[in-house]
Amino acid sequence: MHHLQGTVQRLSIYISEKDQFKGESLYEVIMEQAKDADLAGVSVFRGLYSYGRDKKIHSVGILRISEDLPLLIQIIDTKENIQSFIPKLEQFTGEALFYRKT
Repeated sequence: MHHLQGTVQRLSIYISEKDQFKGESLYEVIMEQAKDADLAGVSVFRGLYSYGRDKKIHSVGILRISEDLPLLIQIIDTKENIQSFIPKLEQFTGEALFYRKT
């Protein structure tokens, strides 16, 4: 278990469940990279209903399993560790939306 000292920060990353990096699911790549960087915690959440820049609605319907739903990845660690991880993250996330909050 990590015991964080200093300012703790949450990094939120918004991607699509269909996003990939070199043939792998992008969320799995991010999880592995965060684990390799020994970050304190990472969670991936799947959205049920959303729209983005194109204003096309994505949803889970009764007759559909998926319509390219959004994923929210949250990473928790010290501000310093988050800041040092971001350049690595930007190498494979392309147009992903990042949001940092302490």
